[in-house]
Amino acid sequence: MFVKICGMTDAQAVEAALAAGADAVGFVFAPSVRRVTAEHAQTLAATARGRARCVAVLLHPTQAELEHVLQVFDPDVVQLDHEDLAAPSLARALQNRVVWPVLRQGRDWPTSLPPRVLYEGAVSGSGRTADWALAHQLARRTELLLAGGLNPDNVSAAIRTVRPFGVDVSSGVESAPGVKCAARIQDFVRAARSAASE
Repeated sequence: MFVKICGMTDAQAVEAALAAGADAVGFVFAPSVRRVTAEHAQTLAATARGRARCVAVLLHPTQAELEHVLQVFDPDVVQLDHEDLAAPSLARALQNRVVWPVLRQGRDWPTSLPPRVLYEGAVSGSGRTADWALAHQLARRTELLLAGGLNPDNVSAAIRTVRPFGVDVSSGVESAPGVKCAARIQDFVRAARSAASE
């Protein structure tokens, strides 16, 4: 079970995710209490390089914003809404990059699905659970990373219902908005891996 811990804002959060065995850590460059600069993300990600995938999370970026993140932070993966990929300037900037398109509940999905997608509720970081029935349908067609309202208490049920390739959590492992809790990260990863092994 692939596990991504998103919304890294300090070194303690990154270390907690790595210690728990997370496969990826996400850095948010969109408006959010978890937003960081490319320069700060580059510093925070230093200990994670080679140990977990460092993911740049963007939402409707301008070409200049995207190129700055790519140049300064140099992510392993870029995550952004699939509609953004329709912009020729963004698509050009992302050539030769690994991209995980975000498909949102209530929006149209592309007819031809990419090899891996992230399925999210209507608004990222809201703590609201995504539609697991729809997510299950999607997980049968592509490698799906399930996001939206997950936490240590419901991730097992989510995995049993959706059968995703992986899970993505942010607010569900926080002690306060934007502040990660090491114990909750540990509990989340443990619960996800336990459910996947059943």
